[in-house]
Amino acid sequence: MCNFDYVSPTIMQNRKFSEEDMEDKVRILGQISDYDELVGAETLHPLVNVVDFSKLPPLRNLDFRRMFGYYAIYLKGPKIADLRYGMSTYGYDDGTLVFFAPGQVVGTEDDGIYHQMKTRVLMFHPDLLNNSYLAGIMNQYTYFSYDTNESLVPTVKEKNLIISYFNQIEDELRHFDSSSLTIVIDYIKLVLDSCERFYKRQFADNHIGNLDLLAQLENIINEYFNSKKPFTEGVLTVAYCAAELNLSSNYLTDLVRQATGMSVLKLIHLKMLDLARTKLSCSSKRVNDVAEELGFQQPQNFSNWFKKMEGCSPLQYRSRCGVV
Repeated sequence: MCNFDYVSPTIMQNRKFSEEDMEDKVRILGQISDYDELVGAETLHPLVNVVDFSKLPPLRNLDFRRMFGYYAIYLKGPKIADLRYGMSTYGYDDGTLVFFAPGQVVGTEDDGIYHQMKTRVLMFHPDLLNNSYLAGIMNQYTYFSYDTNESLVPTVKEKNLIISYFNQIEDELRHFDSSSLTIVIDYIKLVLDSCERFYKRQFADNHIGNLDLLAQLENIINEYFNSKKPFTEGVLTVAYCAAELNLSSNYLTDLVRQATGMSVLKLIHLKMLDLARTKLSCSSKRVNDVAEELGFQQPQNFSNWFKKMEGCSPLQYRSRCGVV
C-alpha cells in the first residue's frame, strides 16, 4: 500500500543489502515478522499485528516489490510515492483504505528520502483463522482483489471507527490472555464487515456515475455480440467487460450488484438468452450456427446452457415458437 515499502535508517545501517536485494524483483514476505523486521516494527504476535507508522522513526522506500503471505489492510497516510501493484502503477490519497490478500505483489519507488509515515496497517495470517468462523467466509470480502484505484475512501467518522478497531486489536495483543485471539478475530470481523458497509455507502454516493457505468456496460455487451468477437474469443466474460471499463472483475461485479441486484455474469447471460431466443424463433439458422454466434465452440455446451436458462432445449423452444 502507500507506506509499507520502507526501512528505517537504523536497519539500513545494520543490514547489508546485496545487489540482488535491490534488483527489481519480488521478495516473498511469508510471515508478518518478515515485514515487521523490514520496517523496524515490534511483532506483537506472529499471526496478527497492528503497526502505527507515526510511532516509528522516519522510513525510506526499498526499491523492490514484495509478495504478501498474509492479509493486510492499510489506512494510508499522506502520499509519499506511487504504488506499484502487479504490473501497473497507481497513485493514492491520504486517508484511503486499501486491501491485500496472500499472493498479491506490491512495491514503491525509492526516492532516497526518509519520511515520517502516518500510515496504519492491520496484518493477519491465514493460519490465524484456522478453525475459526472467518476461515470459510474470507472469499466474500471481494475488495481484497480490487485494484488500488478502486480503493475505499472512508469518511472521517468511518476512518475513526477503523482506527478504534485497530487500537482495540493492538491493546488485546499487548495484554494477551487465553481469550485474546478469539476477541482479536471478532475485531477483525468487525473491520471486514465495516469496510463492506463503507464500500456500499461509497457505491451509493457514486450513484450517478454508476448509472453511467451501467450504460457503458450495456454498450460493451451489445458491441461484443454485434462484432465477430464471439467467433474469435468465445463466450463473453466478466473479465472482458471489466478490462474494457478499466476495472477489476470483482469491483465491477459489486458495483453492478449494488445498482441492479444482479451480478455482471447474470446480466451477460440474460442478454445472451434474449439473443438466443430471437435467433431461434426468428430465423431458420441451425442450432449449431446460433451457438457459434453466441461464442459457444461446442453446440452441446450451448444446448445445456440454454436448457438451464430457459427450461427447455433449443429445439423444443424453436418448436414451441412454431419454427420448423
